[in-house]
Amino acid sequence: MTATLITNAQLIDPEAGTVTRGSLLIEEGRICRITPEGAEADMPRAARVIDANGKHLAPGIVDIGAKVCEPGERHKESFRSAGLAAAAGGVTTMATRPDTLPAIDSPEVLEFTRRRANEAAPVNVLPMAALTKGREGREMTEIGFLMDAGAVAFTDCDHVVRDTKVFARALTYARGLGALVIAHPQDPGLSAGAAATSGKFASLYGLPAVSPMAERMGLDRDIALLEMTGARYHADQITTARALPALERAKRNGLDITAGTSIHHLTLNELDVSGYRTFFKVKPPLRSEEDRQSIIEAVRTGLIDTISSMHTPQDEESKRLPFEEAASGAVALETLLPAALRLYHSGELELPVLFRALALNPAKRLGLQSGRLAVGAPADLVLFDAHKPFVLDRFALRSKSKNTPFDGARMQGRVLATYVGGAAVYEAE
Repeated sequence: MTATLITNAQLIDPEAGTVTRGSLLIEEGRICRITPEGAEADMPRAARVIDANGKHLAPGIVDIGAKVCEPGERHKESFRSAGLAAAAGGVTTMATRPDTLPAIDSPEVLEFTRRRANEAAPVNVLPMAALTKGREGREMTEIGFLMDAGAVAFTDCDHVVRDTKVFARALTYARGLGALVIAHPQDPGLSAGAAATSGKFASLYGLPAVSPMAERMGLDRDIALLEMTGARYHADQITTARALPALERAKRNGLDITAGTSIHHLTLNELDVSGYRTFFKVKPPLRSEEDRQSIIEAVRTGLIDTISSMHTPQDEESKRLPFEEAASGAVALETLLPAALRLYHSGELELPVLFRALALNPAKRLGLQSGRLAVGAPADLVLFDAHKPFVLDRFALRSKSKNTPFDGARMQGRVLATYVGGAAVYEAE
């Protein structure tokens, strides 16, 4: 592979917490040299030179928890369409969910998804496997065999394992193998059937609601089991202020726990549901503005480790229903970065903090070398214009499903190019 030199870039380093102007050299799929502005003469000659024109260059986004609907529902999203959407959104690695039809709960199904992903997607795809068979919470999967087949983590997604004994056994087994378990901290009884967060707004709209306490109760149970088992654990979405003290306490006590949140819970609140707009129906439901601000602060301080798209494609038929009956979820692979940049433009989060949560921390949690702007790291990179304005048109999205809450929204920040292993997988026209 020929060497590529990217010059005149604003380099975002989430490890150092800096943004500096300089150049970056790629050889054999890896970053081999980084030079500050003014020292470009020291850079060796390269076959390909790209002038970034002062735009930002950052580690490619590592997205934990994107759903690709293969096997079972290819009409909603395929590895090809999801991969193209990811590349256009600056996502270089997707850790995909096992909530497919059938669930990814055996080495055979996992091997099928890995093969399809490698054939079709231009970005890295790391499949996760179900924690219990059929995601039914009764019998745990063959964690060891699934790890051998390439599973990077184990999760039943939004099917909370109700039987505490089964969950404890699975955590104990996972701990013995060093497997990462990803859970959805919600009390399943309280959150069943909920379409909104309880409060004045849900009452006004007559929507079935769930208390924010359901999240804290679910997290409290999981933390108690972590104390008992010592397993590696990641909470997929922390969305309420009520859950943060328990998370902070668990980290302080030395448990192997990390937590993520979704881009929708960082940038939207419960009031966006007004008019019963089903594209704003996600799981867990959108929270209060106070919760949103608390979660932003938790990302800023590092209490919440990762930001994910929680990309969940749904077809038109499942969304064109009364709010209570409509399917939950939104597509977000292409909108993750411009939505996250709202927090930068509002002055709430600096770019290195954003990419710490979008790239560095998720890569660390999955044991990957990517997510860093450092010599020797894989050249998985995103070049973007943080200030370019546009109005989002959902029909222009590369995902097969178009269920985005940002349709028609004014956004700021466009991906110019995405590189995986030094090769361009997306370049803006």
